[in-house]
Amino acid sequence: MEARSASSRVGVDVGGTFTDVILHTSDGRAVVRKLLSTPPDYDVAVVRAVGDLTGSASRPPSEVVHGTTVATNAVLERLGSLTALVTTKGFRDVLELRRLRVPHMYDLFWRKPAPLVERRLRFEIDERVLADGTVLRALDEGEARALAGRLRDAGIESIAVCLLHSYAHPGHEQALGRVLGEELPGVTLSLSSDILRDQREYERSATTVVNAYVRPLMSSYIDRIRTGLDELGLEKAPLSIMQSSGGVMTSDDARARPVLALESGPAAGVVAAAGLARRLGLEDVIAFDMGGTTAKASLVEGGAVSRAREYEVGGSLSAGSRLIRGSGELLRIPTIDIAEVGAGGGSLAWLDAGGGLQVGPRSAGADPGPACYGRGGEEPTVTDADVALGLLPPGSVADGQIVLSPQLAAAALERIAAPLGLGLLEAAGGIHRIANARMTRALRSVSSEKGRDPREFALVAYGGSGPVHAAGLADDLGVRTVVVPAVAGLFSAVGLLFARPEFHDVRTCHLDVDTVDPARVAALLAELRAGLVASFPGVPTEWAATADLRYGGQSWEVEVPLTDNGRGDSTHEPLDLVALRARFEDEHERLYGVRGQAGSPVELRALRLAALGDAPRADGFTPVGETTGERFASRVIHVEGDPLEAPVRPRSSVDTSPQPGPLLVDEYDTTVVVPPGWSVRRDEATASLILERR
Repeated sequence: MEARSASSRVGVDVGGTFTDVILHTSDGRAVVRKLLSTPPDYDVAVVRAVGDLTGSASRPPSEVVHGTTVATNAVLERLGSLTALVTTKGFRDVLELRRLRVPHMYDLFWRKPAPLVERRLRFEIDERVLADGTVLRALDEGEARALAGRLRDAGIESIAVCLLHSYAHPGHEQALGRVLGEELPGVTLSLSSDILRDQREYERSATTVVNAYVRPLMSSYIDRIRTGLDELGLEKAPLSIMQSSGGVMTSDDARARPVLALESGPAAGVVAAAGLARRLGLEDVIAFDMGGTTAKASLVEGGAVSRAREYEVGGSLSAGSRLIRGSGELLRIPTIDIAEVGAGGGSLAWLDAGGGLQVGPRSAGADPGPACYGRGGEEPTVTDADVALGLLPPGSVADGQIVLSPQLAAAALERIAAPLGLGLLEAAGGIHRIANARMTRALRSVSSEKGRDPREFALVAYGGSGPVHAAGLADDLGVRTVVVPAVAGLFSAVGLLFARPEFHDVRTCHLDVDTVDPARVAALLAELRAGLVASFPGVPTEWAATADLRYGGQSWEVEVPLTDNGRGDSTHEPLDLVALRARFEDEHERLYGVRGQAGSPVELRALRLAALGDAPRADGFTPVGETTGERFASRVIHVEGDPLEAPVRPRSSVDTSPQPGPLLVDEYDTTVVVPPGWSVRRDEATASLILERR
């Protein structure tokens, strides 16, 4: 497989607090910028950041790759469009009934969250197609046009259509879509058969509704970025959008299916962490990203990122585990398995009704930001606590865009310290430890809660706040090695540069693995392949095929590779279904500790295929210039309440042999904290800092 062109490319990652941009030139140099985000008009910072970097470049970039949380924020803050759901008569309330999943088992007062589409905006149409494709009640065009009138009268901005069994038999849904498109030309339309060709009515309805809910917002956002890039003279540079799966898609596809990009920023960081781990010879790592608003964790095992087919966004813990579902919006999309909690550098510290200290999930965001920024914030945040503890440097950071004031941080922390009768440093230490405890929940969600011992993994820490807290989190988990990459504060933007085009499709089937003709499975695979080839931008260079299987009578499937090597590019060769069954039984036993009795029926429930494009070059990545100066020769830090004098060093001066902590590495985009009991060394090949527990 050939690598993609080595011409210059730009990666832009937008978070709730900062917008990170990186220009990777054809000679391997990397120029970085970090700007405050500009909510609610996040596109303003994106265009400004790209303009700052490309204005002085010798030639324009060949591509701009973007990761964003705009769609995620719209779901979390309920700021999407006025959306209607159209479904088969009798299934109006599927969206509200949800699944019987309770995130807090013993909370007798827990209530399901309100659906994104309230009941008055959920419409029924009297049609019915059976599971085998038999038309029980035909779609009436007159009724469909009357329904369009009701939708028009309701002032609907976006429509989700999810008819029964349309994952397998989409004819009625497509016909209804044509009528609604004719009658309502200014309204965006999302058909479940275009978004998710997978069974289960609630999951399909919920995913299609989320797509419809954010589609007008995301389309407008992408259009404004495209216009801004054109005004910069970059009209020939295509705009690609990062997907939750870790691949990129065209901006046109992102306009149509924005649900695939809900976790695009965090996914890019995991892609970069996996690539760095391979270069360092580490097979098992936990990727940890702590930004200004949230903290994310994901597992990389055996050199491969962990993937999930379901993701819930909007709960107290956004993750791919079925064990903690029910408090957010369920998405059944290809995604990197990421756990996310509302604990970042800008997370607010507050006192609950009982006087207990809490941290997050509310955040100060970019405006006004933490109190120490001097931009009008008054409530204490995790960043204010870190400044008071000496873990972050006073003075200007990030090219002078931000000035960290210990005095303003102290004034904000007094709001917590005084009511609790604590000293300022005690309050700051409490906020720091509680933030760590919240983030440990995300780290355990992707490791110990899935049967993995975190002590057997290294921790790759990035994001503006990740390297500050990484060693403390590693101590809590028993992790002995922490890796802090170069340009750690912009590491998700790095991942954008090395992501490849990636498109997914699925076909539901109901086949007995022991009796089905392998040729029938191969025909389904060929159908998937033909559809992906038709929609793929360019020519796919790699295929990945998986299958969903379960024992007869089970409700949920286990996904395993369809072939020994997981490739789906050889549809003419007979498939070994005996080996497929063996892979399923091995994986079922690994996950659940049990194996079916000999001869137990095994069902093939779905085939999945991913088409992947050329991989960008991942070598020769060299940050331009020194990312820090020696602000002070040393700084007093407070670790577990004890004041310690810690030398402050630039990354380039850290030796390749271990140096003991305490030690601080102040950089353009973050600070690396090496506490007592830890050592640090620099990896010469990648410029990464390797922290090891002594």
